[in-house]
Amino acid sequence: MNDYPGTFVAIDGPCGVGKSTTVAELRRLLADRGDSVWATTEPSTSNLGEFIRANADHFHGRALACLVAANRYEHIDTELIPRLTAGDTVLCDRYLASSLVLQQLDGVPEPFLLALNRHILLPDLAVILTADPSTAAARIAERGKRHRFHDDPSGPAREVDLYRDAAQTLMTLGVKVLVLDSTTSTPEDVAKRIADAVPTPRGSVSSPTTPDDPTVNT
Repeated sequence: MNDYPGTFVAIDGPCGVGKSTTVAELRRLLADRGDSVWATTEPSTSNLGEFIRANADHFHGRALACLVAANRYEHIDTELIPRLTAGDTVLCDRYLASSLVLQQLDGVPEPFLLALNRHILLPDLAVILTADPSTAAARIAERGKRHRFHDDPSGPAREVDLYRDAAQTLMTLGVKVLVLDSTTSTPEDVAKRIADAVPTPRGSVSSPTTPDDPTVNT
């Protein structure tokens, strides 16, 4: 658990699992219970984040992994820590788990990715959404391909497998991980299960504690 008054929740998963819809519903549920909720995404909306979004098909491998990590450190300093310090429940659509998956699909080994991200802030709760690969592939086909990772027909199945591995990696780092299958569940049902697992923000009047170091380098 981080040492800020707020609560940090990262939501990751393969394309086609209903992540964005689930995050929107989760934001509503948490706000309804009285949380001050801040929703964000990676790549972030900064100039660097927008550059990555516009050029992700042109950079590959370690170069793209370094850009994504640089944006993450910027995101932590300029948005995540300030919102957590203010006591918000921060929902981040894609975080470390997505790097461990997408950059590995791009040929970057996990040890290199963990080294790049060794000083990042770890989430209080990491949610991994998954789905049957055929269901994810059908959803991608229905909405249309959005980046080069969709060009590989085996991509959905590989993503599902790598996200399973990423969940294990996060747990070895001491992160609380919630894995949910959205194949037959609605985004509303999935969001409800996540909301039940999200701890209530501690607030600025909570008793002081000595937290564990909330970084990958533990």
